[in-house]
Amino acid sequence: MLRKSLLKRPVNAAALVVVLLPALLCRLGMRIFGSEKGFQGWSQFFALLPGLSGVYLRRAFYRWILPRCGTDVWIGFGTVLSHPTARIGDRVYVGTFCVLGDVTLEEDVLLGSNVSVINGSRQHGIERVDIPIREQPGEFAPVTIGADTWIGDRTVVMADVGKHSVVGAGSVVTKPLSGCSVACGSPARVMRLRETSANHSLSDAGV
Repeated sequence: MLRKSLLKRPVNAAALVVVLLPALLCRLGMRIFGSEKGFQGWSQFFALLPGLSGVYLRRAFYRWILPRCGTDVWIGFGTVLSHPTARIGDRVYVGTFCVLGDVTLEEDVLLGSNVSVINGSRQHGIERVDIPIREQPGEFAPVTIGADTWIGDRTVVMADVGKHSVVGAGSVVTKPLSGCSVACGSPARVMRLRETSANHSLSDAGV
C-alpha cells in the first residue's frame, strides 16, 4: 500500500504539469467570457479523456481550477461539472456520465454512474406564460452531500444529503435528508436510519 502511494505521487505531480497550460487558458476564458462559460468547455473536454490517464488528468485539472479538489479523487469518464464553484473532498468517487452543478462533495462520498446533482427544483420560474421560462427568474440553491454517503446509479439530487447516508439507485431527492438516512424512491423517502455506535452518533450525523 505504501509503495502504491509513493508511485502515485510522481504521477500526480506530472499530471499537474501536463494540465497547467489548459488550466491557465481556462482561467483566462473565465475572465473573458464569465466563470461558467469559460469553464464548461474545458470540463467537457477533460470528461472525454479515457482510461486511468483520464482520471489523473481530470483530477489534476480540477485541482488547479476548483476551490477544492482533494487527494485520491476519482472522476469517471464522461462526467461533466457545470460550475467552477464545486468542491470535492478527499477520496471521493464519481462514476461515469455524471452531471454536477454547484455542489460540495465531502470526504469519502460515492456517486454511482449517471447521477445528476442539480441546484434545487426551482432554477426556472414558471409562474407566467407571457414570458419564456428561460427568461423567468428562479432560485439557485447549492447542494451538499455529506461525508461517507453513497448515492446510487441514475439518482437525481436536488437537495442536501446528510453524512453517512445511502440513497438507492434511481431515486429523486427533492428535500433535504438527515444524516444516517437510508432513502429511496421518487421522491426519495427515508426507509430507516443506519445503526450508530459511540463513535458515530445520531447527533454527530446531524439528526
